[in-house]
Amino acid sequence: MARKRVAILISGRGSNMVALIEAARDTSYPAEIVLVASNEPDAQGLERARAAGIATAVVDHRPYGKDRQAFEHALQAAIEPHAIDIVCLAGFMRLLTPWFISHWDGRLINIHPALLPAFKGLDTHARALAAGAKQHGATVHFVVPEMDSGPIIVQQAVPVLPDDTEATLAARVLAAEHRIYPQALRLVAEGRTQKTAG
Repeated sequence: MARKRVAILISGRGSNMVALIEAARDTSYPAEIVLVASNEPDAQGLERARAAGIATAVVDHRPYGKDRQAFEHALQAAIEPHAIDIVCLAGFMRLLTPWFISHWDGRLINIHPALLPAFKGLDTHARALAAGAKQHGATVHFVVPEMDSGPIIVQQAVPVLPDDTEATLAARVLAAEHRIYPQALRLVAEGRTQKTAG
């Protein structure tokens, strides 16, 4: 079966991107990373992608001001020539509009550093600590127009320890993210999970 062609969207260092690239080095893995695109021209992850021999694209959001859809049309134009099957968000710090999300419906996945539906949005580790959570973790989910609300593909819990700081908890969650994102992409690429309505 042909491997699915994947684009990864990043804004920063791309540590989850690296986990996906590493998984896809195995030719039996059902997806190949063919493009890494960033809205930040100096994102560290771009260098890491180039070093791995993967095509990169930069679509800076700043020239588009508040017109998010115009930015997304430019992003889509950068993705299109690569015949992409699945788009993975990996630390991509832009909220996407329903236009882009519906275009990629069922083929757009994201990783979130919390056990959704708990702690949607930002600062998840600080909020988990403040709430006295005993467990925290990471979730890979399909993207829908409502933030961090799409159907869950894979989750992994990690314990919250009594002496945890934001940094120690974040490191434990990041290790979980690196484990589950390749698992989730495998499931989507093999057609073993699909986005259902709701």
